[in-house]
Amino acid sequence: MTDENRISTHYSTDDERNKDILIYVDGDIVHRDQAMVSVYDSGFMLGDGIWEGLRLHNGKIPFLNEHLDRLYEAAKYIALDMGMSRAELEAAIWRTLKANNMQTHVHIRLMVTRGRKAKPFQHPHLSIYGPTIVIIAEHSKPDEGIMSQGVRLHTVPHHRGLPLTQDPKLNSHSKLNCIIALNHAVRAGADEALMLDPFGFVNTTNACNFFIVRKGEVWTSTGDYCMNGITRRKVVDICSENDIPAFERNFSLVDAYGADEAFLTGTFGALTPVIEIDGRVIGEGRAGPWFDRIGTLYGELLNQAD
Repeated sequence: MTDENRISTHYSTDDERNKDILIYVDGDIVHRDQAMVSVYDSGFMLGDGIWEGLRLHNGKIPFLNEHLDRLYEAAKYIALDMGMSRAELEAAIWRTLKANNMQTHVHIRLMVTRGRKAKPFQHPHLSIYGPTIVIIAEHSKPDEGIMSQGVRLHTVPHHRGLPLTQDPKLNSHSKLNCIIALNHAVRAGADEALMLDPFGFVNTTNACNFFIVRKGEVWTSTGDYCMNGITRRKVVDICSENDIPAFERNFSLVDAYGADEAFLTGTFGALTPVIEIDGRVIGEGRAGPWFDRIGTLYGELLNQAD
């Protein structure tokens, strides 16, 4: 597969407006060309930071409270002082959107690091200048071609780790494990990496949560080793509320290869069909009826979200 034919769940339609977006950097709103952080910043130097991906949809940010819950919980876990209250951070997000005159089809990357360090070493006590907070809001709409074409996955040897090493539930700036996994998959000719858990059960991709459909049942991983996906949880809840059998369980590649359908979930792309895993065509090799039904229900939920 050539580079120009490769796709990703994060691909979006080009938008010229993104060349002149304004970015929030520690209280200032500046043109993207002037948005900078220090080379001594702990996020740049060590990956010492956390982030959230948000979506502006019809003037609202769906599930914003749940995203902020996850962000502040992660900050507490890594002992990072956010330096601002939830209300102040929410105001900063809306200030950034207003400065860019944004209303819908916007992806927001909210990043918080431990801040600038006094010396280039890892000890957190060297981050003496307070946290660095950056908010990037881009005009970004998922490429419709991905929805019709679907993505191809390749199972990689790089697995989702135990919480004893780095808890995969954290949206951490330290994403190297996922990047190595994605590079492996791309070199194998696939679009994204399918990652297993420490015991060989199917877990997530490098960037999204993973679901299969077998005989009218929707399966996803137990959640023990996967990303703490908000869209993932919404899909499980949607199934429960609409009498669609859904299970969080251990399952293997045998189950995945033999699935009737497979799809990915994430804040940006919502639901994305999977058409192939390790060269095995999944179902009919296109988005199936369960994907369409659940995707429609999720779209209705987005429109209702505060």
